[in-house]
Parts: sequence; C-alpha cells; structure tokens
Amino acid sequence: MSQKPKKRINVANGIIFAVGAVLALAYVMPFFLVFVNSFKPKPEILANPLAMPIVFTWDNFNQALQKMNYFQSLTNSIIITTFSVVALIIVSSMLAYYLARSNSKFTKGIFMILVASMIVPFQALMIPFMSIFAPLVSLDNRTALIFFYVGFGVSLSTFLYHGFISNIPKELDEAAAIDGASDFTIFWRIIFPMLRPVTATVAIINALWIWNDFLLPRLVLTPDTQTLPLSTYLFYGQYSAEYGQAMAGLLLAVLPIITFYLILQRQFISGISSGAVK
Repeated sequence: MSQKPKKRINVANGIIFAVGAVLALAYVMPFFLVFVNSFKPKPEILANPLAMPIVFTWDNFNQALQKMNYFQSLTNSIIITTFSVVALIIVSSMLAYYLARSNSKFTKGIFMILVASMIVPFQALMIPFMSIFAPLVSLDNRTALIFFYVGFGVSLSTFLYHGFISNIPKELDEAAAIDGASDFTIFWRIIFPMLRPVTATVAIINALWIWNDFLLPRLVLTPDTQTLPLSTYLFYGQYSAEYGQAMAGLLLAVLPIITFYLILQRQFISGISSGAVK
C-alpha cells in the first residue's frame, strides 16, 4: 500500500520535470539562435538558422560595432538607464515610506491610485502624452526621457517598496524620534539601509525595462542620442535585412544588462520574496 503514493509522487515529479524542461528550452532557444547566427554569414542563416556555423566569423561583430556607433549608443544607454534608476529609487523609496507610515485616507487613496495606474499601457497615453510634453523634449531629449521613465516607473517601484517597508516595525522610527532624529534622518540612516534587497529588485526591474525599451526612445531621442535598442534597428531596411549583423548587434546590446542582472540576482530574488508579499 505504501508503494502507490511513492509511484504517484514519482509520476508527478516526472511531469513537473518534463514541463520545466520544455519551458526552459523555450526560453533558451531565442538566446541560442541569436548567439549562433551572430557568427554566421547571411547565406548560412537563410539556409538553416538552427544549424551551427560551418566557419565561425567575427565580421558581423566588426560591422555591427561600426554601423551601430556602438560605444556612443552604449554611453547613451548607460546615462539614461543609470540616472532613471537612481531617480526612481530615491523618489519611490521616500514616497513609499511616507505612504506606509501614514494611515490617513488621503495617503491610502494615493497608494490605490498608484497601484491602479500600473494597468494603464503607455500606448493608450502615447499621443496626448507626446503632444503635452513636446516642448520639454525639444529642450533636452535625454533629460526628458529620464523624466518620463521616472513618471512611468514610480508606481511599480513604490508598490514594491511599500510592501517591504510595511513589514519594518514602527518602533524603530519611534525610538529614533525619541533620540531627536528627524524624519529625513530616520529614513536615510535607519530605514533605507534595511531596504537593500528590495532596492536591488527595483534597480533590476527598472534597468531591464529602460535598457531594452524601444518605443519611448524612438519617439523622443534623435540619432545623436539613440540607445542600443534603437541602433539595432539600423540593420533592417525596407527591402533587405542584415540578419547576421543584427544578431551580433543584439548580442552586444544585451550583454551589459545581463551582466548587471547576474551581479544582483541574489538580492533580486530576496527582494521579490520579502517585499512583494506583505
């Protein structure tokens, strides 16, 4: 009688493993295709994109670096992503602390509005949004883009911070206030250092989104300030496409952000488990 439950457990584990293997293959396959085809000439890619390269070539990378103006685009991506993420961390953490420590109906309403705004897609606001902020874009498009990213990303970031801060006892604030610390000092010297896991989560989520975003930079930036996703669009013409160079460009574009994720992946998982669930 005791063998039947074990058999059922083994069958269930086998099914879970098989489903997990299929999902893992589905996720890995696009990366595999980009990596393999970046080392192949265009005729080989058109003949069989799934095959390994007959002869590995670095020509695609050399041409991609030149056509993309890679280092200038990389610099633009780093500047926009870094300033946007830092601003989001500062603004969202302070706002979440205020909302979490205040029990008024006003702050609860503000928090519910922030949560509800996460379901509104940018495409629904794109035309009126760009019409209203066109003068700001004409002044300095990179600064305007950073401003836009902070506005669109503050709701999710505040939501994550709010769930984490709500689990921190208020007694810490009260003890520091008794010692004469101001609210500003309490937050930056006591509360914010405790937010390291969720800060890593906020940084990774927003960095991935901002680094890989195409639509908003396409509307705001000029060729002189284009980011890496925009520069990869140069390989696709009206009548032809340089697939090998495009694959090499995509690989060069995602390597920096993948490296950033791998560095902070432990803090990312910890922040998701601790901050997103109250």
